[in-house]
Amino acid sequence: MNIRRMLFIVIPSLFIVSSALSFFIFQSGIKVQNSYNVMLDRVLLYKQIAEQTQNNLRALNVYLADRSKDNNSELIHQQHELNVLRESLSAQDTIPSTDLTVRSYRHMVDTFMEQEARVIDALSRTDALAYAAFYEEAERTAAFIQEEGHELNDLELSYYQPFYRQIFTQTKAMNNWGVAVFILNTLISVVFAYWISLGITRPIKQLTRTAQQISDGNLQVSSPQLSENHEFGILSRAFEHMQDNLKELIEKEKASLEKDKLVKTLELEVLQNQMNPHFLFNSLNVLSKLALLEGAEKTSDLTVTMSNLLRYNLRKLDHPVTLRDEVEHAKDYFSIQQARFRDRIRFITEIDEKGLDVWVPTLTLQPLLENVFVHGIEGMEEGAEIKLTVTCSPGEVRVSISDNGIGMSEEIRQSLLHNEYKPSVAQSKGQSTGLGTRNVFKRLELFYGQEDLIDIYSEPGQGTTVLIRLPAAGKEEEDVSLINRR
Repeated sequence: MNIRRMLFIVIPSLFIVSSALSFFIFQSGIKVQNSYNVMLDRVLLYKQIAEQTQNNLRALNVYLADRSKDNNSELIHQQHELNVLRESLSAQDTIPSTDLTVRSYRHMVDTFMEQEARVIDALSRTDALAYAAFYEEAERTAAFIQEEGHELNDLELSYYQPFYRQIFTQTKAMNNWGVAVFILNTLISVVFAYWISLGITRPIKQLTRTAQQISDGNLQVSSPQLSENHEFGILSRAFEHMQDNLKELIEKEKASLEKDKLVKTLELEVLQNQMNPHFLFNSLNVLSKLALLEGAEKTSDLTVTMSNLLRYNLRKLDHPVTLRDEVEHAKDYFSIQQARFRDRIRFITEIDEKGLDVWVPTLTLQPLLENVFVHGIEGMEEGAEIKLTVTCSPGEVRVSISDNGIGMSEEIRQSLLHNEYKPSVAQSKGQSTGLGTRNVFKRLELFYGQEDLIDIYSEPGQGTTVLIRLPAAGKEEEDVSLINRR
């Protein structure tokens, strides 16, 4: 479960539980308050009716003593107030235990009001004995009303007492539940807060520890394994991808450094063999002109070819060339060798012109041809053949150099394919240029950034074929600048 979903579930759940508990406590309080209000309204009404009957008696007594207009108005006002209270009593709902008593109480109020009206009526007839008797009856009725009011108050209190106790018990229980839920919510909140914070801090600590180890140079440390649905799982996968990219960049940088080191070594070896190249070029040109003047045209051509071959060998090794240049250079090299071996060897070429525009490292073919002469056919008296073939196939150009020489053992073939150093016969004879077959293979791997470009087919006495597969797609000059990185 991700952090956002946890927050969306935990926080609303705690809020709903707390709100529900608060609502129940609030409803219980409203219920108690409403019950109090109903009871107090009736109790106050009974008390007000009893007091109003006394007020009416006082107003009536004052009017009997002084039948002025003001006293008459006051008496009428008091009668009106009592009538309003009586109407309020009729509108009140009663409890079952006081229904009969309330009706009797209401009838006593009606009787009091009738007796009061009789006193006024008797007073208007100037019958002193009659209104005095009616007044005494009204006093007794008012006393009954007051006593009955006290009885109704007692009945109301007695009726609501168990109900209030129950409500108080429920309220106390709800309060206890409130305290319990509050404590439980607090504990749950602390647990969930710790859980959520742990879900945030633990991945951060793991990623920080991994980053620290990577900064210390340990690229083999494994990234934290987190759920794919977790936000930090996405960060962990991005971190792991970054770690893989760092490894890949470091490997590429190592390969580049190795290639640069190899190029430096090759340049140094070539420089050691230069022996003042300008002097050599000038000397060869002089020899060529002299041979031409003496009528030795073949010697002149051979000298020019030797000059071109030397010039090509002394060019910068970190600049790539096209396969066409390498093929022309291989032909020049063969011309020099054929002057030495004459008719003992035959050079065969099968070239597909469409494959000659691919870019290759400088001095790729000559060391392989030199290896053929030194190790393959040098001891043959006649019938030696060297074949250079360039063919095109989908996505690659195939270059093969084959001979019908003495071949090689499986041990030597494997050592060449796996770039394992074994001293060669050519080196012992001092006939190698120092570039070597292994260096050619290694430079091709570094140049194209892939292995398995070379195959060697050979058996003792059956000749040798070296097959080079050059990737043709996208190998333009600007794409091969990795050979020139320094």
